[in-house]
Amino acid sequence: MTTNPPFLPPRAANSNKGDYGKIVVIGGSLGMSGAPTMASIAALRSGAGLVRTIVPHSIQPIVAAANLCLMTAGEEQDADGRFAEAAFDAWMRHAEWADVVAVGPGLGRSDALQSLAKRFLIACERPIVLDADGLNACGEQPAWLADRKAPTILTPHPGEFARLTGLLIADVQSRRQELAEQFAQQHQGVVVLKGDATFVTDGTQTFVNDTGNPGMATGGTGDVLTGVIAAMLGQGLAPFDAAQLGVHLHGFAGDRAADRVGEVGMIATDLLDEIPLAIRHSPWRGR
Repeated sequence: MTTNPPFLPPRAANSNKGDYGKIVVIGGSLGMSGAPTMASIAALRSGAGLVRTIVPHSIQPIVAAANLCLMTAGEEQDADGRFAEAAFDAWMRHAEWADVVAVGPGLGRSDALQSLAKRFLIACERPIVLDADGLNACGEQPAWLADRKAPTILTPHPGEFARLTGLLIADVQSRRQELAEQFAQQHQGVVVLKGDATFVTDGTQTFVNDTGNPGMATGGTGDVLTGVIAAMLGQGLAPFDAAQLGVHLHGFAGDRAADRVGEVGMIATDLLDEIPLAIRHSPWRGR
């Protein structure tokens, strides 16, 4: 078990936005514009220099209006407002610009979309944070993840992890650490198995998180986590360190939000303004 991850180093006086990571967030579908938006804002609030949010073209104006600091692009979609397979070339073009790509928030599900996402994950040579519907593109026991040419961080909740492994949720919950470590080792990635005491592992080292609270059991908090981890990667932390620190800060921001508004009425956007303060006041900073 590890307990103390590296923290973000102080920023140099002569640094610029290009020094802190270019993040691309790919996600969204008709009716699910909030998920990629929250992931993108979380990345900005976590220190990313530039964030570009790629969504189906019908929801691009909604995302662009949500935060003036985001860059956005709308790409080809199907009749149901999800990305069309023809968006593949655009995804690859945006990925070439990026230092880190986050895939999945609000993506939606269809056979064509699963095929599109899998093609992209195999072809993309950038570090990827994979969440939500992006995980569904992996299928059960996705051995091909080990062949990716760049790091992969997967952030499943127990239900998503059960689908990845072909197990029942009850089996996952009874063997969380063992299964997460096994999957990470076999697929050469970092697994963030979410839940009470989230496990972060690369198969050889494991961190058990002690921040967070039940108020975070609300839609969108996982999207926020995706953005935080992507930003940590973009600022130069190694994949395991980025996931470990991202999970800690996400939970600490949730604890601060619960102190402010209470657990019952807390929503995911309450975390966004707390992230910079979590970074500033984390007890880990002084360790």
